[in-house]
Amino acid sequence: MAVESEVAKALQFIEEVTRNTDPTQQKVLAEILSQNAQTEYLKRFELNGATDRDTFKSKVPVVTYEDLQPDIQRIANGDRSPIFSSHPISEFLTSSGTSAGERKLMPTISAEMDRRQLLYSLLMPVMSQFVSGLDKGKALHFLFIKAETKTPGGLVARPVLTSYYKSEQFRKRPFDPYNVLTSPNEAILCQDSFQSMYTQMLCGLIMRHQVLRVGAVFASGLLRAIRFLQLNWQQLAHDIKTGTLNPSITDPSIKQCMSNILQPDPDLADFITNECSGDNWERIIVRIWPNTKYLDVIVTGAMAQYIPTLDYYSGGLPKPCTMYASSECFFGLNLKPMSDPSDVSYTILPNMGYFEFLPHDDSNPITLSKDSPPRLVDLADVELGKFYELIITTYSGLCRYRVGDILQVTGFHNSDPEFRFVRRKNVLLSIDADKTDEAELQKAIENASELLKEFNTSVVEYTSYADTKSIPGHYVIYWELLMKDSSYRPTSQVLNQCCLVMEESLNSVYRQGRVADNSIGPLEIRVVKNGTFEELMDYAISRGASINQYKVPRCVSFTPIMELLDSRVVSVHFSPAAPHWTPERRR
Repeated sequence: MAVESEVAKALQFIEEVTRNTDPTQQKVLAEILSQNAQTEYLKRFELNGATDRDTFKSKVPVVTYEDLQPDIQRIANGDRSPIFSSHPISEFLTSSGTSAGERKLMPTISAEMDRRQLLYSLLMPVMSQFVSGLDKGKALHFLFIKAETKTPGGLVARPVLTSYYKSEQFRKRPFDPYNVLTSPNEAILCQDSFQSMYTQMLCGLIMRHQVLRVGAVFASGLLRAIRFLQLNWQQLAHDIKTGTLNPSITDPSIKQCMSNILQPDPDLADFITNECSGDNWERIIVRIWPNTKYLDVIVTGAMAQYIPTLDYYSGGLPKPCTMYASSECFFGLNLKPMSDPSDVSYTILPNMGYFEFLPHDDSNPITLSKDSPPRLVDLADVELGKFYELIITTYSGLCRYRVGDILQVTGFHNSDPEFRFVRRKNVLLSIDADKTDEAELQKAIENASELLKEFNTSVVEYTSYADTKSIPGHYVIYWELLMKDSSYRPTSQVLNQCCLVMEESLNSVYRQGRVADNSIGPLEIRVVKNGTFEELMDYAISRGASINQYKVPRCVSFTPIMELLDSRVVSVHFSPAAPHWTPERRR
């Protein structure tokens, strides 16, 4: 009964907070402004202790990361004075968004961990309304920590989920029948991604009849786990057959905990061999984990590209998207989690931070100026069907910060709006956590083009796409080349090297995905025949595009365009090596 009352209490909390959207938002803003009244940042705008909405909106500007970077750098360098927050900065959370090629550093305070934990605690009560019996088994969740580093001033900088998995709240979490994992903490907290994945997969196989949901944070992570099983099932079956652990697993804490879990089971080993040794991997998830009720992965935004592959491996299991969060702030959750991925909407909870919305129109972008701040819309006042850019004010001290997410209002739960995540602003290519924009891609192509100069060759046009058919996915760049001297053309080796130069030019999140996480495959350049991009324009015009306004799309996904490009490919080139990456930030 205690579990049932906890579920009821969580659902009651959601109802109360969503019925009082505007009063809760006013209360949150007042708490943030009074808590941080003496900070250097708020003092600059002469609020003089005011905590009301009108004063805040009239005096505090809307900002980007670049506006805050000098102050963030001071904290990173060791300045402990209250710059953004009256509470001490406990660590930096590194965003998957980048600035000047490096992960953004988001200062946070220890109290934020409790706010994140609160949101996590609401997920399964919501889910249990739609799927019964989730407290009668386990979750096979592939969870990983990533590399962390220290700033010059000694603060840790790491991704938000790494921070959470290493926290007391996660490591010493009380038993919750709705959140029992097959993966031991020792495996999740292992820095070596192979040992971590191997152990988590092994435990998932051993406990296969207890598994009720299978997942990872992102869809791409679950597909990497399936690929890992394809490559390593023989060794995994051997371990299960003999009850001995693969000698490649050297982490002492994993070896210790697996000695209590791994026992000889020849029948299970034979079953795995029968299922995995053939070429047919369709529905492999439900074949190996037959009691799986759904896949627990994010498939909105850039992750939607993985839905067909997930359907193939799972036989079309539901894919609920449960929560909406970022490094800067945890925002809210999906109160109708079993809806189709294309219909997913998130309810932003008004107690998580103070939220404002900048009306967004692609055809008429708003230019922000310091002199005339834009009129932002409050959470309770957004309009159905309209598009907005999300602006946040947090307890950690971010004020009127542009996250970069474009959202559309799809409905309301009580007085609280529900939003569809449309896209991340300016993101062109994404395979996993990486986000590459047009300016970055352009710069990478310019750098690679330098290698072509000695051959009197230049890139006259290009476009790109994120190829997710391969696992891991990889960037594909289409180049049309102009060769002044066809008898002295760039060699295949040089064009392979161009791929690597492009990779070296991309941001640290991309390079980490290539080097440390193995979540992104080698970049590929496909050289197309001369005149291909004119054909592309002709095709667009035949479909109604204006010849005067036509611009070459720098990223493509429309099947007929892809087919046209692929039919004109004359040579294919891959990066011959991994780019340089270390956890340390480039100076």
